[in-house]
Amino acid sequence: MTSTEQRKALQNQIWKIANDVRGSVDGWDFKQYILGTLFYRFISENFANYIEGGDDSVNYAKLSDDIITDEIVEDAVKTKGYFIYPSELFVNIAANANKNQNLNTDLANIFKSNKNPRGKPSRFGSTSRSEAGY
Repeated sequence: MTSTEQRKALQNQIWKIANDVRGSVDGWDFKQYILGTLFYRFISENFANYIEGGDDSVNYAKLSDDIITDEIVEDAVKTKGYFIYPSELFVNIAANANKNQNLNTDLANIFKSNKNPRGKPSRFGSTSRSEAGY
């Protein structure tokens, strides 16, 4: 088998696996889900790296949300343009995804929490947790 034939066989196998995984979900919806998940992972990792600042002794994902102050949120929003609590990082959500009966609801709440009740940005542009109703 030539390398072109091998590549074609591999592509066919990948498509077959992707079709099996997505099941009856429309291809466009599945693509949006996958891209959203990849984006969530990227911004989570990027934010954790920002907070850790290259200090190997700091593991933001393992910190408690309780130690996060309004000043930390404000500084991150001013600097990064967004804020993610440790418990909301992709790595923490993914670690418990198989056991979480409310995964979709939890994810929806994480993304909704980035807006305050008046519809104005909170953790994506606000100055404090208290303004966002935390």
